[in-house]
Amino acid sequence: MAQDRPLQTVGQTEPTPLDRARRKAFLRLLPLLFICYVIAYIDRNNIAVAKLTMPNHLDGFNDAVIGFGAGMFFIGYFLLEIPGSLIVERWSARKWICRIMVTWGIIAAAQAWVTTPTQFYFARFMLGLAEAGFYPGVIIYLTHWFPRRDRAKALAWFFVGTPVAMIVSPILSQPLINIGELDPETGEYLIAPILGLVGWQWIFIVWGIPAVVLGIVVLLVLTDRPHQARWLTPEERHALEEALARDKIEHPPAAHLSWWKALGYRPVVLLALAYFCVVTGNYAVETFLPSMLKEWYKLNINDVLWLVVLPPLGSLVGQLVVGWSSDRAGERRWHAAGPILLAAASVAGIVATVTLDGPLGLTLALFVLAATGLKSYLPAFWALPSLILIESAAASSVGFINSVGNLGGFVGPYILGSLKEATGSYLPGLIYITVSMTLAALILLSLSLGRRPALAAIPGTNREGGIVPDHEAISPRSPVSVDGTNPHWVSLTGSDPIAEPLDPIPPDEAEPS
Repeated sequence: MAQDRPLQTVGQTEPTPLDRARRKAFLRLLPLLFICYVIAYIDRNNIAVAKLTMPNHLDGFNDAVIGFGAGMFFIGYFLLEIPGSLIVERWSARKWICRIMVTWGIIAAAQAWVTTPTQFYFARFMLGLAEAGFYPGVIIYLTHWFPRRDRAKALAWFFVGTPVAMIVSPILSQPLINIGELDPETGEYLIAPILGLVGWQWIFIVWGIPAVVLGIVVLLVLTDRPHQARWLTPEERHALEEALARDKIEHPPAAHLSWWKALGYRPVVLLALAYFCVVTGNYAVETFLPSMLKEWYKLNINDVLWLVVLPPLGSLVGQLVVGWSSDRAGERRWHAAGPILLAAASVAGIVATVTLDGPLGLTLALFVLAATGLKSYLPAFWALPSLILIESAAASSVGFINSVGNLGGFVGPYILGSLKEATGSYLPGLIYITVSMTLAALILLSLSLGRRPALAAIPGTNREGGIVPDHEAISPRSPVSVDGTNPHWVSLTGSDPIAEPLDPIPPDEAEPS
């Protein structure tokens, strides 16, 4: 008599050990990393909300000071991002991410006690140093866990953290911002100070604490490599490690481009410059959006904090739609440049609308379009480096693009704030960032990249790791042979900066202790 077996639907099969391992990795790692990124982005940008009341309590904190201080974050970020991303590979992602989160949480909360512009600049600089390496470190960490076919999906979830942070921060900060503020009509406190601290101080403290707590959770929950994961069965660990090792064997680099050469490689430099120009606009808008709406339309703080939730909703939708469209079309360059041009045109429209005393609804709609463009270019943009970056050059080059580009986070708020103080208007600064974003789009369109597989390590790259001319490129879904014998399909996954080619540690190097 045959042994009884569980009934199965026709066409269904039992999940393989690899399928089980992949699912467990998604459920255990991604939710935690997503939450960490949301908190990181809030701590980086909550100065935009705190700014609404800081000048009421601190002498000398005008737009120029706030803009310069907001930008100082990116100076510190620039100095340590590349070393930080490499430490993830050479040491331990779990321990390094824990260190990053605990120190940035402490410094983020400590901003509540600044009393002078110099202290504010120093605190922002130290916050940038503390957070540097988190973003590229997580990207690299995911390559330790997810085979090539899963990395774009993993990164897509991670990227969504940015617009979610921009939605969550104003809503949850609203009850805090009125602490210690006076009602203009009665002269009484809207909410009395708590422990002697006022609203902008509590915003920094309340959002700094979760980073410290999550840093401890990261240390306890994350696992550096699959072979260390006790929450996988031995069979699942073996299957996942085998899949990751097979990726390295089946997709070897066509050429070994050293990281220091990659930093001087023309496409890498141009991508960094383009990223710098668009980030200049992004952080200028994010830092001053609440203040601009409040000043232009004489709104109260509560109304402002509800209205600034709308632009990131456009960002969220645009990011998903453009990423899907780019993957479906197998095209990267226009999917990156097009949204940036949309953002530039929208900011130009805002300048015209405010100049002509246009309605709040039109200005807000243009800000939604601008925010949509300023985020939805990211999936296609970060697929462009994966056309040229290989081996250890990938980690350092993406860190280079990200850190140099993020210096725009210093330039944008500083110029917008300084021009506001010099002219009494936000419009000259908005004109500047319109030009900057237009330049970013033109740089991307000048690159001979875009409609090619997101792999540098395939036929179609030259021996220096560069990209062959368009007429020689293979089809986006062409069967190509890696080892000269067995062709395989190359999938255009997109939407992640370094998930496709990044294996900075050679396969035979021992796991660091």
